[in-house]
Amino acid sequence: MDLMGGVSLADGRECKLVTGIDDHSRYIVIAAVVIQRPGRAVCQVFLEAMRRFGVPSEALTDNGKQFTGRYSKPLPVEVMFERVCRENGINQRLTKPRSPTTTGKIERFHKTLRREMLDHSGPFTDAAAAQAAIDAWVHAYNHTRPHQSLDMATPAQVFRPHALPVAVSAPAGAVSPAPTPAPTEPVRLPVLPPPRSSEENAPVQAVEFEGVIGPGRHVMLPQGQSLKFSPTLAGRTVTVWLSHRTVHVLLDGQLIRTRSMTFTDADLQWVLLRGGRLAGPEPQGGIRPDKALAPATVVEVDRKATKDGAVSLGQTPVALGSDLAGKQVTLRFDGSLMYVIHAGVLVQTLPAPIPLQRRAKLTGARVSTTPLPPPPSQPRRAIRRVGADGTFAVAGQKLRPGVAHAGRPSPWSSRRPASESSTATSRSPPTPAKVVPSPATSPTPADRQASRGTVSHLPRHRQASPRTEASSISPDLTDRQERAWKL
Repeated sequence: MDLMGGVSLADGRECKLVTGIDDHSRYIVIAAVVIQRPGRAVCQVFLEAMRRFGVPSEALTDNGKQFTGRYSKPLPVEVMFERVCRENGINQRLTKPRSPTTTGKIERFHKTLRREMLDHSGPFTDAAAAQAAIDAWVHAYNHTRPHQSLDMATPAQVFRPHALPVAVSAPAGAVSPAPTPAPTEPVRLPVLPPPRSSEENAPVQAVEFEGVIGPGRHVMLPQGQSLKFSPTLAGRTVTVWLSHRTVHVLLDGQLIRTRSMTFTDADLQWVLLRGGRLAGPEPQGGIRPDKALAPATVVEVDRKATKDGAVSLGQTPVALGSDLAGKQVTLRFDGSLMYVIHAGVLVQTLPAPIPLQRRAKLTGARVSTTPLPPPPSQPRRAIRRVGADGTFAVAGQKLRPGVAHAGRPSPWSSRRPASESSTATSRSPPTPAKVVPSPATSPTPADRQASRGTVSHLPRHRQASPRTEASSISPDLTDRQERAWKL
């Protein structure tokens, strides 16, 4: 099948001619002059041909928008001709783009028709006159014109319409059907019901379809409307849920946008004809910007922090810190506070930067009923008093800050959650600061000799002089000094 132009009328209009040729016999089964939109007209004349000659097994066409919607923008759709083929069990075949030789038989027929008739007939009075003239020429083409490819037979001699299906067993005494007419006579077959029109369908409450966010960041909707998204979502596939007054957009099952738009029943049917489907219940959590929020409403949005650790809330930038740079966070608005949640953990609590009613207009805003996640575990701090031997016990283990801290309170911290067992290994306490004795303290010669003996194993260049020892080592810190020098 194909379309051709060049059928001129006296009033200056140019009609289209829908043509169809039988691949085996070159019999012209369709040659209809149309004035209305080609898409619907192609389906009407195709159904008329099936009522007359039967349902073909295959239909070969080019990639015109009347025959296929696989090249439609912004997403492929099913056009009416494809639906007719699908519902009647016809295998639709399409040519490669810019390959007219694939449909060379119908193209050759166009050339013959134009050269032998249209170029000499002049403008027709009206479409009916043009149709009558073309019908007479096509009848001669089918029944009296021999074809070399058919061994000089006419197309009508070779053409065989689709056989009638075997009837269900007839009751006793029923009259046998009349014999099939000769091939040269038009065969009348039972009329196939065309696809139901939108007026016959029951009212549709909601529809949905899959859309791809193109490089222009738009997803097209009925009535020429569209939704624009962030550049980071270009190329992603979203699910669009449409009702008469609301649009919801879901990405990977998560609601990212809700808008108030008005659509008619014809708009919803338009979506169904282009590959849409009947939708289920309305997605939960959507917020309509035209409705006021209750003061206690908890609103959440998902954002990805920039490399500077900031997010954008409409026209309001909010800095979260460099530790969240490039990470996905959930911003939870509850009253006058904004909670920052990352990986299911509450990481920050900030004053809400936008008022309540502006939150409903944020991209991806949704109502949240889940509880606030807990903050990360904080370090536990406790005070322990160091004993006379310079040690104190924590969780069954003995820590030794040194005799210099004997009798003093020593702070101790641990990041273990309270739920962990007390027998778990604790972190080692920080190394105590170096204690410098008072200048009034002076070591005895015996202590100096003992100190010198404790470092005799060190290399000579690392041994301290008596003056250094006397000024920096207290007599009661020989054990601690020995440990430090050994390290």
